[in-house]
Amino acid sequence: MNLLRHLTLVLLGFFACQINAQFGKNCELRQVKVNLLNPGLEYEMALGTNTTLDVKAGLQFALDPLQPDVYKELAFLPAIAGQYRYYYNFGSRQRNRRQIYGNSANYVAPAAAVFFPGTRTVENREVKGAFGYVGAVTGLQRSYNSGFNFSVDVGAAYYTGQVDGGVYPVANLSIGWIISEKRWCVGR
Repeated sequence: MNLLRHLTLVLLGFFACQINAQFGKNCELRQVKVNLLNPGLEYEMALGTNTTLDVKAGLQFALDPLQPDVYKELAFLPAIAGQYRYYYNFGSRQRNRRQIYGNSANYVAPAAAVFFPGTRTVENREVKGAFGYVGAVTGLQRSYNSGFNFSVDVGAAYYTGQVDGGVYPVANLSIGWIISEKRWCVGR
């Protein structure tokens, strides 16, 4: 039992060193952004060489899957969203002498969001409760030395909540500024 405990500690230490060794390769260590288009805050944190966790909270445009024609009306709802981004072109951007500051690269990501619409009336009946989606997106992010930042991604997701589940498109556009950062990328 004592040997198992020591082996477990050694393995955990090894994996912690491996994870820590990946920082400083490409991704910014962390950055806080203000989103103006969908008012709110966004936090992006490096998890590995080319991966980040991006979490945002605020008001966001969204499809409302309870509407009779989902694509006719966009809702502007409070939301929390997250993506596990894998940036796949840091190397080619560096070779072409393009900056990667602020994680300026293209990415693919599993994405999830929860919307909190409150009580509303749909087809003459009162509806309340949250709904959300889980899916995948592909997109790009660009940041500039002034702090200006934008990202856009598209994909598909499975919506669930007070509705019969269904697959619908997902599109996100963020425009804003980086207000706090911990830089740690190479190739600038």
